[in-house]
Amino acid sequence: MGTSALAGDPGLDRLLMKMRARDIVDAREEDVLRDSVAEVRESRAGRIIIRAGAMIGGCTLLLDGLVCRYRDLADGQRQIMELHVAGDFLDLHSFLLKRLEHHVGAMTPVRYAIVPHQRVREITERHPHLTRLLWFQTLLDAAIHRERIISVGRRSAVGRIAHLLCEMFVRLEIVGMTDGNRYALPLTQGDLADATGLTSVHVNRMLKRLRDEALLTFRGGQVAIHDWDRLQRVAEFDPAYLYLERLPR
Repeated sequence: MGTSALAGDPGLDRLLMKMRARDIVDAREEDVLRDSVAEVRESRAGRIIIRAGAMIGGCTLLLDGLVCRYRDLADGQRQIMELHVAGDFLDLHSFLLKRLEHHVGAMTPVRYAIVPHQRVREITERHPHLTRLLWFQTLLDAAIHRERIISVGRRSAVGRIAHLLCEMFVRLEIVGMTDGNRYALPLTQGDLADATGLTSVHVNRMLKRLRDEALLTFRGGQVAIHDWDRLQRVAEFDPAYLYLERLPR
């Protein structure tokens, strides 16, 4: 599949929506992004897309589906460090690092685009504003990671679940993937446990508490938020770390 296949692709359009929520992306920069893609690949759920320690020759843009960054421990436990949605670059930092110290895995069937490092290099040499926009994406990932550390280290169990579900709502809303107060999150309670450092049993109890308190419902891979203001208070959720304001980069 060549680069022409990305014309009008909703996955690339979602990356542009993320960027334009925070800055201006002109038509030339949009064309550069589209032309930078060398190929599009697909993967089944449960497969590793980027393996820890493997040398990487390109950056990966998620077009459809849901993936996670994670590490496995010797006892078989998994810690999910971040969830990624369509429009997210999964490994822009691989342009300089050339390998990751963690896995990136598909949680659903996914489609993703490969941008060779050589084309990223050309962007950095010829398009300084676009380079700053891409740099911003890596800094945003870092901010999300820091917030996850706070959740796992200090927030209560119900706060961890509520905070993650608040964050996913905001991130999906930016890229047009919410429906009013609802959004799709095709995860199991075990996945949520791995993302929050809890057990599946504890996650089940916390979801029941949130449901009983009429804050949200999580059922069948769908999240319905019933009281956004109260949910934010329970989560101590402040979206400032997502840097949603539109400022020159």
